[in-house]
Amino acid sequence: MNPPSQLRCTCGQVQLHVTGAPIISVECCCTSCRTAGATLQALPSAPRILGPHGTTRAELYRKDRVHFLEGTHHLKEHRLSPEAKTRRVVATCCNTPVFLEFERGHWLSLYGCLWPEGTLPRLELRTMVSDLPPGTALPEDVPNSRTQSFSFFVKLLGAWIKMGFRSPKLAFVQGALQR
Repeated sequence: MNPPSQLRCTCGQVQLHVTGAPIISVECCCTSCRTAGATLQALPSAPRILGPHGTTRAELYRKDRVHFLEGTHHLKEHRLSPEAKTRRVVATCCNTPVFLEFERGHWLSLYGCLWPEGTLPRLELRTMVSDLPPGTALPEDVPNSRTQSFSFFVKLLGAWIKMGFRSPKLAFVQGALQR
């Protein structure tokens, strides 16, 4: 299935265009993604971003393949702590989580809620399953990696090489999310 190239927040005021296929399609099970996901989906009118096992679905795209078309003035960041190396960015017009960004990273983890129903790329991997509560039973439909797997890092490195080892900054995200 070819994913749509035009994505948007729930109300449509933030619009973006993605080029090509994602680096990888994942569900993250790490504690920080589950904690942030619970906080973000609890915002008024926010879409659900946590799956049935508390996982967070994301499509990882090279930053040079994600282009924001409209509404960047609505984008605000949320960090789990002031010193956190990651930020989750939300469209405040409708409280739609848009992406997760690692400091100095060359990719964005775009939240699965941006894709129209039935168009989300095929899931390839669950990562950080060691962070899930004991006894959590996950389906065996894709690899369930206890940590970030070697192949996960190889895909990220390959994308970075193709970008000429650049890590573009997203200076248009200004200010923190007010909860």
